[in-house]
Amino acid sequence: MHDTPRPHPHPDTSTYREGAYVIDTRTATLAQVMGAPGPLVQVRAPGDGREWAVPPQALRLATRGEREAAGVRGAAPRSPVGCAECAELEAARRAAVGAAAVDAMVAVRSHFRDAHLLPARPR
Repeated sequence: MHDTPRPHPHPDTSTYREGAYVIDTRTATLAQVMGAPGPLVQVRAPGDGREWAVPPQALRLATRGEREAAGVRGAAPRSPVGCAECAELEAARRAAVGAAAVDAMVAVRSHFRDAHLLPARPR
């Protein structure tokens, strides 16, 4: 997974899910997507109630470093049991789109069940 800022390949309102952290490239401001009721995307600064509208082409997804620098809680995936593989699978799930998102969710759940819930199997 890359952590380098890049323009989003498909800048339309359906690209940014509600709750996603983005950068308004016009002002280099970190914002959270609140919705896209029309041709513009409604965003607000994390922890701030004031919203503003942004053309989707002026947005890009925020990097992990940008989210962490802003003190956004939950910026990095964490495992409830401290498992590095859980965190990696969760990060892949968050980045997945479409059918890959379903596969990624299955991978997270299968790993958790097999590694953390079921008793160890003799080999």
